[in-house]
Amino acid sequence: MALTVALFVSSAPVLAQDDKGAADNSTDEILVTAQFRQQNVQKTPLAITAVSGDMLDARSQTSIADIANQAPSVTLKPQGASFGPSLTANIRGVGQYDFNPAFEPGVGMYVDDVYYPTLTGSILDLLDVDRVEILRGPQGTLAGKNSIGGAVKMYSKRPTGSNSGFISGTYGSRDRIDLRGAVDFALTDTVSARLSGVMKRQGGYITNYDFGCLYPAGGSATFVNGDGVTLPVNPAGGIPALVPAFKNCVRSMEGDKDYKALRGQLRFQPNDRLDINIIGDFTKEDHRSAGAVLLDRSVNGVRVSPNFVDRPSTSPYGATDINPYGGNIPYDNRFLCGPYCNFASYLAPADYSSGPGGAFANTGGVRQATAFDGMLDYSGWGVSGQLEYELNDSMTLNSISAYRSYHTTFDNDDDLSPLAHTNNTNDLRFWMASEELRLSGKLFDDAVNYTLGGFYLTQKSVNAAIVDIRYSGLPLFANDDVTKAKTAAAFAHVSWQVTPELSFNAGLRYTNEYKAYTFSRRSPDGSPLPAGTSIAVLDGRTGIYDGPESTRWDYRLNAQYEITPDISIYGQVSTGFKGGGISPRPFNDRQVLSFGPETLTSYELGWKSELFDRKVRLNIATYLSKYSNIQLALTNCTAIVGDGYGVPCSLTVNAGNADIKGFEVETTVRPVKGLLVDGSVSFVDFDYKKFATYGSATVGGPGNPNGPQFGDYPVYTPRWKWAVGAQYTADLGSAGTLTPRIDLSYQGKVYGAAANRSTNLIDAYTMANARLTWANPDSDLEISLEVTNLFDKYYLLTVMDFVSQGAGLVSGQPGRPREWAVTVKKSF
Repeated sequence: MALTVALFVSSAPVLAQDDKGAADNSTDEILVTAQFRQQNVQKTPLAITAVSGDMLDARSQTSIADIANQAPSVTLKPQGASFGPSLTANIRGVGQYDFNPAFEPGVGMYVDDVYYPTLTGSILDLLDVDRVEILRGPQGTLAGKNSIGGAVKMYSKRPTGSNSGFISGTYGSRDRIDLRGAVDFALTDTVSARLSGVMKRQGGYITNYDFGCLYPAGGSATFVNGDGVTLPVNPAGGIPALVPAFKNCVRSMEGDKDYKALRGQLRFQPNDRLDINIIGDFTKEDHRSAGAVLLDRSVNGVRVSPNFVDRPSTSPYGATDINPYGGNIPYDNRFLCGPYCNFASYLAPADYSSGPGGAFANTGGVRQATAFDGMLDYSGWGVSGQLEYELNDSMTLNSISAYRSYHTTFDNDDDLSPLAHTNNTNDLRFWMASEELRLSGKLFDDAVNYTLGGFYLTQKSVNAAIVDIRYSGLPLFANDDVTKAKTAAAFAHVSWQVTPELSFNAGLRYTNEYKAYTFSRRSPDGSPLPAGTSIAVLDGRTGIYDGPESTRWDYRLNAQYEITPDISIYGQVSTGFKGGGISPRPFNDRQVLSFGPETLTSYELGWKSELFDRKVRLNIATYLSKYSNIQLALTNCTAIVGDGYGVPCSLTVNAGNADIKGFEVETTVRPVKGLLVDGSVSFVDFDYKKFATYGSATVGGPGNPNGPQFGDYPVYTPRWKWAVGAQYTADLGSAGTLTPRIDLSYQGKVYGAAANRSTNLIDAYTMANARLTWANPDSDLEISLEVTNLFDKYYLLTVMDFVSQGAGLVSGQPGRPREWAVTVKKSF
């Protein structure tokens, strides 16, 4: 309140000025469509970050994950090798990080108003983008299901028939080559088209060494293990070399890029009432798996990663044997490689055991080999049709039809060593079809704007994998799980301009979901698994998610008051949900459990202003969210399913309730012509209020040391986050302009698992990027030099913590080191 009064008083001398009084260095106007109609972002009563395509270029941002650096309360990170070409998305402590299409994302992802229902395939290149809108807080009525945390909406530049375009080329670190281009042209007076494309290639920054080559079996190299004993790194008869020494023992460079995408649009405008836009796109990725490193992690002075000792036959989980080679080679710190390297082999040789209690007794004492190539391949395509028809001067009909499909394969050697600890390959196929209809209109001399609509989505995924997790004692198996889902929704939104200063907004949405699951657990050759093994009983199991929990009503109530034409305040209450289902990764029949939807009710107050002759833009939002039936994945579910069935585990449960409080500030300042400063800061306070119980067991708290505890935070949710950037455009007269820009961003510490532990902690870090751009006087030729991670900061994007599963390892995905690039762009 004090801040509101102070800003009002300080800006009073300039409040009477209208648009014509704005100086040349006033803040830019960005139009958004968050409320189903075009509005100035400053007139939209929502916590929304809107970024133009020009600003994305200025910040050297080329991927959807990059924009989160400057957006408050937003986390978007590319996932590691275990989760393939997917994104972890989180807004205000709510989201999802698991790629499995049976899960709902929690943050709605949209491209040209088409909903992307899975995190796989959501690492989108910012190809020919007009703007990106990030809506924070539940968007249950405006965006629909699974936008419980918020929504990210990307809009492409539409064809205009301008006969214009651009082409750009980039060269940089590790032979980085980017080619981008777009062309817009008229076919007839009523038909226009736009084609755009991108190709990106770059060498990797994580060295994948061959352990047996670097440390030959029987060689003299030694190390000191966790007990302080000096031992040979690779004893005689141990791990063989797979790569010749003349290749410097390097198997590959991981973290490389090989990405291609095309988008075509055909727009038909026969008159001023009808606008039809057809969009087709294709994306192809083919490169090594995401680079990861094995992390040295200890608890109370005892190393827990890397640290795995094979279990004896007396263990309730059965005996294990992860060393298929000769010699005594436990999984320990000999496999710690360094900050940017690993010893992953993607190979688990055949092995044998003897006796009824042997590690492979359930398969006759023989373990089949698995060998993969450590590659990621993704092919995705889609078509959509957008129709906008003005029925009359006050009513417009919109139709958005879409079909999308992708196929991806990816491998993961989670233990990052040559031992046969974990070695998996994944084959995921997905398709979806959707239709959305909207009828928008105006009433009472345009005092009321309304939208009525319906939405339908049908989708199917087939998640196949070969799973070789010898640390678990489970037999080698293949899954081929099918998930089918349907969603139907109806919604209404109305805005009422009561007076020139006061307006009310309200929305309501009804959603019904249906999901069907079929589990398959067989040997890789298709034959049944040995009878009696815990995982064999899952083959053919089916499940249906339907009924009362699959139906949901969401609402939004909002009031906005304009103190002046440039200052407004708003308050709202809104709801959202993330759909439930059946936990899609059971390792035994006790883990086949359903989970319900999680829900959120948010109370929000906001301030939006443009001050000092619109040289300063200042937006503030504060909120309190009531978060119920939170969906969490447990990596040790012994307390829920019983001893002997709790690991391995990836069980999704409704863990309990929490309150989330926070605030966000965004500002843009143009104090003098040519100078731009922008910044943001956010604070998230997450507070568990209670944990759910399953029978006599609790999901978390003091009663379950393996689960989340009071005081824990959601995955990848920083308490504090800020960013600041500045650029100055110097006019060089006939020589053009020169624009230096620098960006700083800070992310507070985060955790990579719902059960926050020191093992899955990612420390806070600050990043700096810089860019220098020269443009000719006509602004149709630009040459830019950029440096990302300017101070070469070492940091982690994501972590995978397997300690609680008894696997004895934690891996991390390092961010990219300092990189430079030069870009030449020609517009025409």
